[in-house]
Parts: sequence; C-alpha cells; structure tokens
Amino acid sequence: MPLSEQEQRLLDEMERHLMRNDADVVSAPREGQSLSYRNIVYGSVLVLLGLAGLVVGVSTSLIVVGVIAFLLMVAGVVLAVTPTRGGAGTRRSEGTRKTAPGTSPRAAAGGSFMDRMNDRWDRRQDRE
Repeated sequence: MPLSEQEQRLLDEMERHLMRNDADVVSAPREGQSLSYRNIVYGSVLVLLGLAGLVVGVSTSLIVVGVIAFLLMVAGVVLAVTPTRGGAGTRRSEGTRKTAPGTSPRAAAGGSFMDRMNDRWDRRQDRE
C-alpha cells in the first residue's frame, strides 16, 4: 500500500532530520581515540585461545583451566574494544589536506563513510 503525500512528506522530513543531526552524533570521532587493528587482532587471538582452553578445561574436568581460559577470553575482548590514544592510529590534522568546494573539512580529512554520505546528501538537497 503506497504512502499518502502527507505521510511521504513526514517520512522525508524525519529522514532529513535524522541524517542532519543524529548521524553526526553517531559518527563523531572521539578526541584522539580510535580502535587499533593490532589490538583487535591480538584480542581476537586471545579470545580464540581462551575458547580452546575452555574446551580443554571442560573435557579434562579441570575447573582451574576453564576459569583461566574464561579470564583470557574476557581479557581478549577488553583488549579488542579498548580505544587507543594518539600514536600511529590517529588521523592527520584537518589542515594538511585541501578541501573540495562544498565539502566539509571533517569529510575531506578522511572522514567516515557516513560523513561523506551526509555531505553528498546535503549538496543534493541544496541543488533541489
């Protein structure tokens, strides 16, 4: 069943409002913090080793091995999701790149996919 004109206008307005406001909050980078791929890989390896240790602990009925394996899995998850500060994983400063006309500095500075899509949407809306 197709939407009425009023419902379509309301849906379009809600979508514009969401894209303009909420997407910026969700995709806003945290000051000097980013996830490190190295930490994600190391954390994943720790989780897999902990899972293997948990299977060994259960199959041999050694509770201590199972508890240590579980703690290893928790440590792996914490390592994988902990953001890093500074270092090699940080972005270049926004002043080092030239921005294209009509592009926000955030998107031009290697912004996220959503930042680029928001800029494209805004430019499209300005043309209409």
